[in-house]
Amino acid sequence: MEIDRQKAPSPGSFRARQLTARQMLKGEIEDSQLQEYVESRILVTTLEKAQNWARANAPWPLTFGLACCAIEMISVVGSPRTDASRFGAEVFRASPRQADMLILSGRVSVKMAPVIRRIYDQMLEPKWVISMGACASSAGMFNNYALVAGADRFLPVDVYVPGCPPRPEALLYGIIKLQNTIQGHPDMGWRERYQAYGTEERDAETQGRDAEIRERPA
Repeated sequence: MEIDRQKAPSPGSFRARQLTARQMLKGEIEDSQLQEYVESRILVTTLEKAQNWARANAPWPLTFGLACCAIEMISVVGSPRTDASRFGAEVFRASPRQADMLILSGRVSVKMAPVIRRIYDQMLEPKWVISMGACASSAGMFNNYALVAGADRFLPVDVYVPGCPPRPEALLYGIIKLQNTIQGHPDMGWRERYQAYGTEERDAETQGRDAEIRERPA
């Protein structure tokens, strides 16, 4: 008779976990081992973190496009190279009442701004905005009287995606940044990263008030 000697499986191997599960079904596992097994498979979190995790992995964009950047946005959904379904962002909804993410893909005219604001107000809460391209972020090369110089003048923008137009990979990168922000781990802004505080744009009234405060005697 030939005896085949095999090494004992390592604690983290699939065979070891299979034997542990078999002992649990038979009731042959010790109490200390059972407690250790259960504690290693319990995840403790808060309801808010669980909600943010679900929201970050299932953003529903609105079927909405403004200009040429919308073509790049469409390629994010239908292209096998850049598939937004890997991040749960492929479910484009035709109604703002079923969407929670607005992608401003193109230049924003003055006449279109109140329409976009109305669509934004009809969206679900909480909701997020991605400004895609240089035109939506700062009017781009179309810096004239007919366009809004930045969507943040009438909407709270969460993520800016630069480019003219930005590639689909850039939009996916912006979606990943938005997911980090939703989960409570936002990346540093450029003012914080480069310590550029004090360069904020302020109107003349605010600047005059600040100068008056500085001139007051201590």
